[in-house]
Amino acid sequence: QVQLVESGGGLVQAGGSLRLSCAASGSIFSLSAMAWYRQTPGKQRELVAGITILDTTNYADSVKGRFTISRDNAKRTVYLQMNSLKPEDTAVYFCNLHRVTGGVVRDYWGQGTQVTVSS
Repeated sequence: QVQLVESGGGLVQAGGSLRLSCAASGSIFSLSAMAWYRQTPGKQRELVAGITILDTTNYADSVKGRFTISRDNAKRTVYLQMNSLKPEDTAVYFCNLHRVTGGVVRDYWGQGTQVTVSS
């Protein structure tokens, strides 16, 4: 029903920038909240940034002022602009689509894209 494909990860020096993209298939994108999570081996998956259907955004304290999440409903794509990257931002970044309708929760995940920040 829904597939999410991330792109834009890679290797960057500390202080550099990357822009992640997540393209979604399916018809529920515009009615769904979207988010970016990240995970390092041995660590719990962490919410990085989220955006609602009304474009309200929220960010983890660790990325506030550096990362920006946005969405393009016509393209069914969510973006994460990452500036001033730090080595501690190194992780696999996952795109998440989240929808609650009538008390039913639906979550869809991409396969992840690696971001590595060198010191």
